[in-house]
Amino acid sequence: MNDTTLEQTLEGMKLAANGLIPAICVDHETKQVLMVAYMNVDSLRDTIQTGKTHFWSRSRQKYWMKGESSGHTQQVKAIYTDCDKDTLVIEIEQHGAACHEGYLSCFYRKLNDEGGWDVIAEKLFDPAEVYKK
Repeated sequence: MNDTTLEQTLEGMKLAANGLIPAICVDHETKQVLMVAYMNVDSLRDTIQTGKTHFWSRSRQKYWMKGESSGHTQQVKAIYTDCDKDTLVIEIEQHGAACHEGYLSCFYRKLNDEGGWDVIAEKLFDPAEVYKK
C-alpha cells in the first residue's frame, strides 16, 4: 500500500474523542477472541505497514507493539472494520500467549451459575518470569 492510499485509509476511520479505536484481535484459524486493545492513528498505521500489531495503552498512556516485552508477537493476517468504521477486528497469528497473565486468550474466565468466575484455560507461561515483576 502506498503512502497516499494508506493516509486515505486512515482518514476514513472514526476514532473516538480520545483518538482511539477498539481493536478486537482474533485467531485467524479458530476465530477465538484473544484480546481487545485500542489503537490510535500511529499504531494503526504501524500495524498496517509492519504486519505486527501495535496499540495505545490507555492505562500506561504509552504506544506499544504486542510482544515487545514478552516476545509473544502477533502477525496480522487481515484487518476488518464495521459499517461505521469505528471498530476493528484483526485476524492474527498469535506467537505465544496474547494475555499478559499467561493465557492464550485474555478471555480465560467464564461466569458460572453461582455468579463466580471459573478459569477455563491453562496458563502458557508465568508472568513473573517473563515480565520480571
